Amino acid sequence: MTTTLKPRDRDELRDTVAWALNDGKTLEIVGAASKRALGRPVVADHGLDLSGIAGVVEYQPEELVITVRAGTPMREVEALLAQRNQMLAFEPPDLGPLLGGVAEASTLAGAVLCNLAGPRRLSAGAARDHLLGFSAVNGRGEIFKSGGKVMKNVTGYDLSKLMAGSFGTLAALDEINVKVLPAPDKTRTLLLFGLADADAIAAMALAMGSPHEVSGAAHLPADAARRSAVGYVAKAGGSATALRLEGVGPSVEARLTGLRDLLTPVVAAKGGAVEELHTMNSRALWRELRDVTLLGAASDALVWRLSCPPSEGAAVVARIRAVRPDVGAIYDWAGGQIWLSLPPTADADHALVRAALAACGGHATLIRAPGAVRAAVPVFQPQAPALAALAWRVKESFDPRGVFNPGRMG
Repeated sequence: MTTTLKPRDRDELRDTVAWALNDGKTLEIVGAASKRALGRPVVADHGLDLSGIAGVVEYQPEELVITVRAGTPMREVEALLAQRNQMLAFEPPDLGPLLGGVAEASTLAGAVLCNLAGPRRLSAGAARDHLLGFSAVNGRGEIFKSGGKVMKNVTGYDLSKLMAGSFGTLAALDEINVKVLPAPDKTRTLLLFGLADADAIAAMALAMGSPHEVSGAAHLPADAARRSAVGYVAKAGGSATALRLEGVGPSVEARLTGLRDLLTPVVAAKGGAVEELHTMNSRALWRELRDVTLLGAASDALVWRLSCPPSEGAAVVARIRAVRPDVGAIYDWAGGQIWLSLPPTADADHALVRAALAACGGHATLIRAPGAVRAAVPVFQPQAPALAALAWRVKESFDPRGVFNPGRMG
């Protein structure tokens, strides 16, 4: 890569893309570059730095919508929302430290483009569900828009859903419109101590099937629990299963009592104990879970993110652990999302990981590995031929000459 280009507004962005298109050049799109190591390595002629296209365009608290430019830091968005007691309900994680960078350096647009969501994903939906609309420049050098600033039913293509999870391979974003929600008045967490992985997943399934509106369900094996900065979790001496309840105070207290009554006999039968966390400690714990800090992966460890039916999570990890006993694991989304750390290998153990998922139809993404490994193995779950052909046609319709982020998704 020879130079990095940094447009200051939409027109300069369009002109930059048009220049690259006319000269046959390729561009690596970055905002804060906090997720540059996520995906396959990009080999491009120039960098396209969108951090100069930053700032809040419009915030309408009464309408629960915010419009920001592509390079706007996440911390600025969250600070502004906090002033009006609102939040990004999909709880975007800060993966900067996990990927070898610094904390609080990400952008909202980057989280949306990678479709990243935290523990509240199982109750509030994914990042794509909160993207109302956007404007961007496609690989033809054309400015285009999709969606708007309200949730509504429309006919035709929902390009917002398509853009989320595209990893910057379809277009260079200029602005995004995102739905926000009121922040909860109170947060409480029911902790179940001492459960084995399979028992914890069964308990989480029982909680999620209850009427108590659980907004987060995660399980920390003993080694992960010991890493928590929350004393009640770290000093328990074993595993910790966390169930989060949020909302107005009286509702949270009533639902917590009901959930505790439901699960205490189940936990006691396994020799475990039940405790509670109040709002401050709850927020600290769920922030650790959101940012995957409790995985404790060594600096050279490989990190995988697995998605599978929640009921199959413990069995999937057990199959991997039978070959790699030193694997580290954290279960989120009631067991449907699993974070793994594995010792470094030249092939990232991708065949082992994906074989462990094959029986239940799950998929795996290699989140962290050296560039040479990410270039040599499938980072994203391999697609069936028909789906791969469809994805290629979509890419050609937006970026026919492959200007944006060449190679990032395979």
